Amino acid sequence: MSKQEFQQLTGVSRETLEKLETYVALLNKWQKAINLVSKSTLPDVWIRHILDSYQVIQYGPKEKSIWVDLGSGAGFPALVVAMATDHDVHVIESDLRKCQFMREVSRETSTPITVHTKRIEAIEPFKANVISARALASLEKLLDLGHKFATEKTTFLFLKGQDVDAELTNAAKCWNMDAVKHSSLSSSEGCVLQLRNVRPL
Repeated sequence: MSKQEFQQLTGVSRETLEKLETYVALLNKWQKAINLVSKSTLPDVWIRHILDSYQVIQYGPKEKSIWVDLGSGAGFPALVVAMATDHDVHVIESDLRKCQFMREVSRETSTPITVHTKRIEAIEPFKANVISARALASLEKLLDLGHKFATEKTTFLFLKGQDVDAELTNAAKCWNMDAVKHSSLSSSEGCVLQLRNVRPL
């Protein structure tokens, strides 16, 4: 997928596309020094990382909301969400160099984000409308980590792979939730897992 194909599919503005282009350029530059994403995915960055991240936006609230991304790594999906929407995006990442990278992208693209350079467990909890994560942990672990940021109205959006059904079965032993699996635009085996009314048993 090229950036033009991405724009045709998503209809993002030229301004957003320019920000995403800068993000991709910085990702390629920094990747030479630190391991931000799997090297094999860089040739397919527009589908594997940009589209994969962008697709979660449609399942979140339309109005401006507080969006917390757990274990953000190189900023997926958080930075893509921040570039394409006006959500108040918070990234939580304990790796200092990855946080430096996200701050650099934020600065170079004039994209406001709040970076928390801490382990998720060490963050003083605040309430979020949306909690997201990508390639971080099992569903049960994600709910354990994210629940302190949630209210009864919070939407959880997790990018998941082929093991999602087993993870849902396992998490249901400890959590009540209304779960919807949305087919992934970027992977035939993946989905966007949307959870609402999440509460411990």
